[in-house]
Amino acid sequence: MKTLYLECSMGIAGDMLMSALYEICDQKDLFLSKMNELFDPDIHFTPLAHSKCGIMGTQMQVLVHGEEEEDATEHHHHHHHGFSYASVLEKIDTLDLPDAVRESARAVYELIGNAEAAVHGTSLEQIHFHEVGTLDALADVVGCSYLFYLIAPEKIICSPIHVGSGFVRCAHGVLLVPAPATAEILKEVPYYTGSISSELCTPTGAALAKHFSDSFGTMPTMTVETTGYGMGHKDFPIANCVRAFLGDSFVEKKTAAFQDDTILEISCNLDDMTGEAIGFTTEFLLDAGALDVFTIPIQMKKNRPGILLVCFCEPEQKETFTRLFFEHTTTRGVRYQEYVRAKLDASFYEKDTPYGTIRVKKNTGYGITKEKPEFEDVKAAALRSGVSIAEISRHLSE
Repeated sequence: MKTLYLECSMGIAGDMLMSALYEICDQKDLFLSKMNELFDPDIHFTPLAHSKCGIMGTQMQVLVHGEEEEDATEHHHHHHHGFSYASVLEKIDTLDLPDAVRESARAVYELIGNAEAAVHGTSLEQIHFHEVGTLDALADVVGCSYLFYLIAPEKIICSPIHVGSGFVRCAHGVLLVPAPATAEILKEVPYYTGSISSELCTPTGAALAKHFSDSFGTMPTMTVETTGYGMGHKDFPIANCVRAFLGDSFVEKKTAAFQDDTILEISCNLDDMTGEAIGFTTEFLLDAGALDVFTIPIQMKKNRPGILLVCFCEPEQKETFTRLFFEHTTTRGVRYQEYVRAKLDASFYEKDTPYGTIRVKKNTGYGITKEKPEFEDVKAAALRSGVSIAEISRHLSE
C-alpha cells in the first residue's frame, strides 16, 4: 500500500508541510506552475534549498504582494486583512483546481473556523481569520491540499505532534503554547510539549495534519522510496523540519494465499509482585483474549531480580490491554512494539482411529502443508483406552 508518513517531532506548520510534500512530489513543475497561475499576481511560490543542522531540504518561499511571508511560527497570530469565513470559502471556490482539492481546503478551514469560534465564544459565521485568513495562510492550505492530491497516497499516518512550550504573541496578547485554537483543533490528536520554548505547531499545521491523516502513531514497517524535508524558519539545536516518508507499507500487503498480519506487543518490567500475582495476571490476560502471554526472568536496577511480562494482542485491543496492565500489575508504564507476522492458514479435520475420533490441525500457506493431531484429543483417547500416546500417534500416521 502506498503510504505517506509525516514525522512532526519538531511540530508542523503549513509552509513546512508544503515544503516536505513538494520534495517527494514527482510533479513539481506542475505544482509550481499551477500555484503561481492560481494566485497571480498576489502570491508567488519559489522553492529554496535550505539547510538545518547540516541537513539539506526545501523552504518554500511565498511572496505576498512581493513581500516574503512572516515567520511560519508567528504569522498565524497577527492581524492582517480580516478575511471572513465566508470570503475565504468564496476565494477557494473560485480556484481552478480539482473538486477534491477545493473540498479538502474548505474542510481544513472549517476545522480552523470551528476552533476559533469555540475559543472566542462566537459563531462560525462571525469569525474573521485575523490569524489564518491571510493570503499566505491560504496559500499554505491550498498548496498542501494540491500536493496531497498529486502524491495520492493510499494511507497517511502522522506521528504524535510536538507543539513546543512557552508563550506566543498574537493579536489578543500573549498566550500559552499550544495556542487555544491549536489546542482546540488537536482534540483527539496525540501531541506533547517539550523543552523547546517556542510555538512549533500552528493552527494551520494542526488542521492540515488532522484533516489528511488517517491515523496517528509510530512509523509502520515500510519500504521508503523517497523522503522530503520541509524546513522551518527558526533555528534550534535540533533540525527544525517536517519529514515526509513515501513508500510501501508491508502491513497492508495481504492476500488470501499469504496470511500476514500485524500484532501488538505490550510489555513491562516488574520487581515488586509475587509469583502468585504474576501468574494470576498471566491467566487473566489470556482469558481476556490475548494471543499469547509469557514472562522472562530479568535483572533490573540495583541488581534486583525481576520479571518481564509480555502480552501479544491485536492492534485494535491496545487500549483494553493497556488498561488491564495498569489494573492488574504494579507497573507505572508499558511499552509497545508492533510486529508483522507471517502465519499459515489453519483448518481442522477429523480422523477415525481404533481409539476414537481425533481432530487434526492442518496448516497451509507459502507452499507448505503441516499436520498435527490435537494433543488434548490424543491424551483423552489414551486415558480412555489405556494405551500409550505413541500407539495412538502410530495409527494417526498410517
